[in-house]
Amino acid sequence: MLEKARKIQEKFNAFITLADSISFSGKGKLAGVPIAVKDNICTKGMLTTAGSKILANYVPPFDATSVEFAKAAGAGIIGKTAMDEFGFGTFSTNCAYGIPKNPYDPERSCGGSSGGSACAVAAADFPIASIAESTGGSITCPAAFTGTVGITPTYGLVSRWGLIDYANSLDKIGPIAKTVYDAALLLSVISGHDEKDSTSLNSAKTDYTSYVGKECKSMKVGIPKEYFSDQVDQRIKGAVMQAVDKLESEGVSCEETSLPSTELAIPTYYIISMSEASTNLAKFSGLRYGLQQEFDGNVQDYFTEVRTAGFGDEAKRRIILGTFMRMAGYRNRYYLKALKVRQKIINEFNSAFEKYDALIAPSMPILPPKFSEIEKLEPAQVYGIDVLTVAPNLAGMPTISIPFGTVSDLPVGVQLLSGQLHEDKLIELGSLLEVLR
Repeated sequence: MLEKARKIQEKFNAFITLADSISFSGKGKLAGVPIAVKDNICTKGMLTTAGSKILANYVPPFDATSVEFAKAAGAGIIGKTAMDEFGFGTFSTNCAYGIPKNPYDPERSCGGSSGGSACAVAAADFPIASIAESTGGSITCPAAFTGTVGITPTYGLVSRWGLIDYANSLDKIGPIAKTVYDAALLLSVISGHDEKDSTSLNSAKTDYTSYVGKECKSMKVGIPKEYFSDQVDQRIKGAVMQAVDKLESEGVSCEETSLPSTELAIPTYYIISMSEASTNLAKFSGLRYGLQQEFDGNVQDYFTEVRTAGFGDEAKRRIILGTFMRMAGYRNRYYLKALKVRQKIINEFNSAFEKYDALIAPSMPILPPKFSEIEKLEPAQVYGIDVLTVAPNLAGMPTISIPFGTVSDLPVGVQLLSGQLHEDKLIELGSLLEVLR
């Protein structure tokens, strides 16, 4: 498997670090299964950079809880996957260690920020899954772009202990795999209460694979019209509506609904996430860990030099913008107002899930773009591409992205959304779509 992983690395650059050897211990649910881990999730004794030069030499002395759970279930860590620096990106083009390439077309993006995780799963011809992470769509996006299955769980279902934070109130660890069953299996293993994480939900371990293939005929699914705007490629809309037709042919009731605050999701998300990111990244100053330089006695100059050398352009942009939005005189105008809008978005979703078991929408508004196309985009245009994923992440609710056919030989993802702790409904519907596609 390692030799095959090296060939994947040579061709697609899916990894930042590959293991020298894979150690499998135990005889649990993942016995003998290699697991790729996003590089912002700590792995004991293995380089963990979060895609940034400022952590170029950081080797954690501990495993993140999700990694610990996977190892206890018999999995072995095959490597750490390429990602946008600290999760700051939509296309994994902001990685300090090379850009992962899409197995469908190496001239195109795998999506981000968990692009390397999805790339490794999509390119492998052996059983593999990945522990990935999402803040505003970083599991759904790469899953859609690579034809894999990605589950973004309810906030707090999987412990964040050992995650190098982007935005504490938004970050979620979840699986990317080849099939719904495989993703449900990995989620079953890595989820569960963790006393080390104050945001961890006190919920019992669940076998999510038991929901694969269950009857869905009594379910009611909403189609939010705002998720089918002019921003969405018509061919993608067509593929999603085909999925709707397939569900209806199996007795699932589907009807149009509305989430009017969707248009507010992008500015709300970026105000909150950048504000939290600027705080989280303050600790990377060249003192305790990561990049260090020779100290000349001036603390302020030292911090500036280390952070200038260690952070990439997008990280610097988000630090500056986030700091601005938290400043006295601007905090009420931006950050606190964004928190109020976030609650409005949550309320809309909660109202929708009083009526519907799930919602269905495109995973992404565009097909995987070429790198030459991405280079022409302004930052605000890149942020806008997250329009279909940031709202559910703001609400802390679970989603699943299912590959559903291709357009011009490129994969299309269908996104299912449900209320908090209703991963069961997503897996039931997702496994049905997997059979019908």
